[in-house]
Amino acid sequence: MELHLLLLFMIVGALIAVEAKDLLSSVVAVGAVGFALCLAFLILKAPDLAITQLVVEILCLIILIRATLRKDLPLVIKGRWFFNTLGTLAFIAVFLFFAHTALQELPGFGHPIMAVVKRYLQQGTAQTGAVNLVAAVILDFRAYDTLGEATVLFASVIGIMAVLRRPGRIK
Repeated sequence: MELHLLLLFMIVGALIAVEAKDLLSSVVAVGAVGFALCLAFLILKAPDLAITQLVVEILCLIILIRATLRKDLPLVIKGRWFFNTLGTLAFIAVFLFFAHTALQELPGFGHPIMAVVKRYLQQGTAQTGAVNLVAAVILDFRAYDTLGEATVLFASVIGIMAVLRRPGRIK
């Protein structure tokens, strides 16, 4: 049920992003779709994808907002600080509510909920010969996944640096 609501939210957000007259509104709508996708990954029990999506989404929003906004901030200049503050506090409250709800759904420490996790815990050190079970899972069982996530994060950081860099002097 939660996944269906998130999918509906993502479709509505995508339609708003396409139909919005203001470019900044489109960027915010695309960001909302990305954050909903992050929550969908959490519901589908893929926290590693959710973390990667969250990092990439934040970095992409920084790039797009930086490219969209000029030097001035019209909402602050026009005296809408009350609306901005209220909106920010509402967003923080909603975020904390969903974070609290998601954290309550996690299983207790040492009680895996999936068969793969049980296999990792029972046979991980024997199969890999590693002393640290976390390192064994990351580097032996899920090496390609870890490599892909590191590549995505590296490409995101390089993209941010390319956009935020200051132009050099022309001699």
